[in-house]
Amino acid sequence: YSHPSPVGCFSPNGYGIYDMMGNVWEWCSDWYDANYYSRSPKNNPKGPESGRDHVIRGGSWFADKDCLRVSNRFNYDPSYVIQSAFNIGFRCVQDADK
Repeated sequence: YSHPSPVGCFSPNGYGIYDMMGNVWEWCSDWYDANYYSRSPKNNPKGPESGRDHVIRGGSWFADKDCLRVSNRFNYDPSYVIQSAFNIGFRCVQDADK
């Protein structure tokens, strides 16, 4: 595709989740801190309490292939004009126990 693909065009991952990388960057609620994981809890880190930029993950159809990993974290300024962010999306989630 030369643009975001329709949801579910590719096989899901081992958890049954579609499109975790390579379609659009996924906007995360976490604030970005380049050094956060060096001092974060090992299990279920929630990100810093505050910050300037948010985390985006997973790469997009427009990204270099080296960015196409779910574990990659990049920063994105939330005040940036969103119309220019043609390759960033979001995912609605819910805790698994609900």
